Amino acid sequence: MILAGDIGGTNTRLALFDVSGAQIHLASTSTFPSRKYAGLDQIVVEFVETAKARPEAACFGVAGPVSNGRVETTNLPWIVESKRLADELHLPQVTLLNDLEAIAWGIPALAASDLVPLNPITGNPVGTQAVIAAGTGLGEAVMYWDGLQHHVLACEGGHADFAPRDDLEIELFRYLYKLYRHVSYERILSGPGLVNVFHFLRDTGRGTEPEWLTDEMQRTDPAAAIARAGLEGTSPMAEQALDIFLSIYGAEAGNLALKTKATGGIFVAGGIAPKLLPKLAGPLFMKSFVSKGRMQSLLEAIPVKVAINDRTGLIGAARCAAKSAT
Repeated sequence: MILAGDIGGTNTRLALFDVSGAQIHLASTSTFPSRKYAGLDQIVVEFVETAKARPEAACFGVAGPVSNGRVETTNLPWIVESKRLADELHLPQVTLLNDLEAIAWGIPALAASDLVPLNPITGNPVGTQAVIAAGTGLGEAVMYWDGLQHHVLACEGGHADFAPRDDLEIELFRYLYKLYRHVSYERILSGPGLVNVFHFLRDTGRGTEPEWLTDEMQRTDPAAAIARAGLEGTSPMAEQALDIFLSIYGAEAGNLALKTKATGGIFVAGGIAPKLLPKLAGPLFMKSFVSKGRMQSLLEAIPVKVAINDRTGLIGAARCAAKSAT
């Protein structure tokens, strides 16, 4: 039995998987609100005790850079250490992965129904692949192709410098620069990032924030409230914020494809993409993705797919644990 975890800034998902040969099967899963706990240790102990389970291997995908079995989570006040988790679980070792690294491990196990194509690519392109995922933060990972198989490489590309492409985005950069000094893509392409874009439009006089939306943003997740209003067309400024978000999302996905020469495909994952699928499937995202000047023909030949299975990270962590245990 394998214990797998997908640890994000908003939710921590844990699951138990049964291993049968090369196959892994989900046995049980639970979701915990991350910020209600002082650390991952508390959640893991609660989950295992409730499930009355004794896992034989464990792997966790964590939002943040992992170094020597330790990670300071990017959007949580946690320090996660593999040795401490191994002691709690009475295991010789526990594997920690970056959360996007875990998603990259999970991509090959997804069914065709778990992937929604955004562009019509014929054939079966091979080569390096990459994954980009906006959620509480922005993550990226690479699946390097050696000619025979893919190897997962973690990175922190979501924290790279934002590159504005037109006058409006230059103004957005200046607005965010006053707030953060270092303006990364994550400051735009994340839940809090969508709120930043919305506030930029409001504060620069490009629209008005309706009172009902202000109330909803105070009562619920503000990014989710903006996204709903944008998708439903009930707030023009929310619609514009979504359009800017998706255009920049496509541009950065294209940047990732260029930097990794991901001829095998780009996968758009994370919690936001499935919720914005009607907009993602429109022209904005892909137009920005392929608009790379002399490299446009290269980008047009790269398949882009949205991963809609919200357990991809859990599946990936389980696959990694299973391989490590053999």
